Amino acid sequence: MEHGSLDNPDTFDEKNPALCRSLRPWKRTSRTAFADLPPEPDDPLLGFAPYLHKQPRRNSITPDRQREFIAALAATGIVTQAARRIGASLEALYRLRHQPGAEGFAAAWELAIDRGIARLEDCALERAIAGEERPIVRGGEVVGTWRRYDTALLLFLLRQRRGQRWAAVGTHYASLQPGHPVYERLRGEWEAQDAADAQAVYDSIDAMIDQMRANSIANAALLAGDDPEEEEEEEDGEDAARD
Repeated sequence: MEHGSLDNPDTFDEKNPALCRSLRPWKRTSRTAFADLPPEPDDPLLGFAPYLHKQPRRNSITPDRQREFIAALAATGIVTQAARRIGASLEALYRLRHQPGAEGFAAAWELAIDRGIARLEDCALERAIAGEERPIVRGGEVVGTWRRYDTALLLFLLRQRRGQRWAAVGTHYASLQPGHPVYERLRGEWEAQDAADAQAVYDSIDAMIDQMRANSIANAALLAGDDPEEEEEEEDGEDAARD
């Protein structure tokens, strides 16, 4: 398989397969514009047991085509490009993958995808370190380029590959499980806080009830006319009249 873009033959330079002829300058230096070299014929990835058709047809995905598909998939990481490489439809490939007896083909498919993902990781690391060339457009024309460095991507890769040093928090709390000292300490703090909050709520409710009871007693006394101060005033008036 040629070392070039399987998606767009216009980006492949036969004289120098390491160059991309894309009209977009920032894409010429991107490794994602190319496909990696295919596996060697003796690569263990291609040593899987292929699915054998009982009655092969003219358009059957034969063992040779299955290996060619796996090789293309390992080089590109993209199922559609690998399918296009062997001239098969996605429906036929997925149907073949789930056939009894195609376990070897299915396992090789997953391994090839893993290689494609590893290539994407390498591309992301390269872009984070070397930056990405972007065009400078004026008056509808590209007059130059500038290099953009993605700090967010750089920090993401550092946290993934050097989590103990670069994680936003020293410990990955999301991965803590019951029984871990940090997990148990945090749970104890949260439970104590919840208990304190609950007691504060209960005390507030008790105070409100006491206040409501006092207000009710005072209101009942006023309605019954049993105000002690009024009774004393009435008694003083009666004593003055008798005198």
